Amino acid sequence: MKRKLIVFFLLILATVTYGQTMRYIYDTAVNPDSINLVRMKHERTFLDIKGDRSSFISENKLIRDSLQASFRAEDKEDYKKREKDLKKLGTKKDMEPAFFENYIIKSISQQKVYYYDKVAGREIYYQEDRPLKWEIADAKENQNGYSVQKAVTNFGGRVWTAWFTKDINISDGPYKFSGLPGLIVKLEDENGDYKFDLVKKIKVQNAFEKPSDPNAKQSTRIEFNGDKAALQLEAGKNRRLSTGAGKEGMGFDGSRHGGMRGDRMGGDRGMPHAGGNNSTFSVPNGGSGDSSLRNSESQNPIELK
Repeated sequence: MKRKLIVFFLLILATVTYGQTMRYIYDTAVNPDSINLVRMKHERTFLDIKGDRSSFISENKLIRDSLQASFRAEDKEDYKKREKDLKKLGTKKDMEPAFFENYIIKSISQQKVYYYDKVAGREIYYQEDRPLKWEIADAKENQNGYSVQKAVTNFGGRVWTAWFTKDINISDGPYKFSGLPGLIVKLEDENGDYKFDLVKKIKVQNAFEKPSDPNAKQSTRIEFNGDKAALQLEAGKNRRLSTGAGKEGMGFDGSRHGGMRGDRMGGDRGMPHAGGNNSTFSVPNGGSGDSSLRNSESQNPIELK
C-alpha cells in the first residue's frame, strides 16, 4: 500500500513539474547600426524550457501574441490565467517594438533548432543546418551570479563568446545557441553589437506557447528569404482577386463596398501578430514589427552570412 502511495505521489510530482515552464530572462542589448554607433537598444528576451523543448522569444512579441490569443479564446479562465502571468512579469501597458520578431524552438536532447517567422499571416520555418562547434577554454569567472566557464564559437559570420554554468545542467542558451555542458548565462559577439545577460529565472505555470499552424510552410535556411517573398506575392495576388470579386458582385456601388471588403480580407493578413499600435508597428515585407527596427535589422543582422 505504501509503495502504491509513493508511486502515486511521484506521478503527481512528475505531472506538475512537466506542466511548469522554467523561464530564463535575458537582458538583451542590440546595436541596430554598428556603422553609426547609435545607442544600444535593450529588450528582455525569454528562454522558456519545458521538458525537452525550449522556446526563445522577445518579451514584447510574446505579450502581443499572448494577448491576441486571449482575445480569441472562448475560455474565460484561459484569459484570466494569461492575464495573471503578464501581471507577474510586470509588463508595461504600452509595448515597444521587438527586435527579435521570431520564435526559435529547440529540441534540447537532439540539438535541433527551428526558426519560425510569419509572412502575410502564414507561418514559415526552417531547421538550422549549421551545428555549433564550441571551443571550451579553461577560463573561469563569476558572471551574473553564477560560476561560469568560457567557450567560443563562430556562427553566422560572427565570433561569439559564451559563459556557461554547470550549476544549471541544461545544454541551452539564448537565440540559436546551445550545445554546451550547462546553460549559457552570458553571450556576446566580438564587436559588442549583441549581448545577452541572464538576469532572472522564474517558474511559470501557464506559459504561453507558440500556436501550432497546420498550414505552416517548411523551407530551408538557404531558400528561406525566397520562399517568404513568394508567399508575399501570393498573398498580394489573392488580395487583388478578392478585391476584384467584391467589385463585380456589388453592382452600382461595388467599387466602394467591394474595395472595403477586399481591404479587410487582405489587410488582416498583413497585420502584426497581435494587436499593437498600428501606427507604430508597420508591416514591411509582410511581416510584423516596427519598420525602423526591421530596416535596422537588415542593415546589421545578427547573422551576417
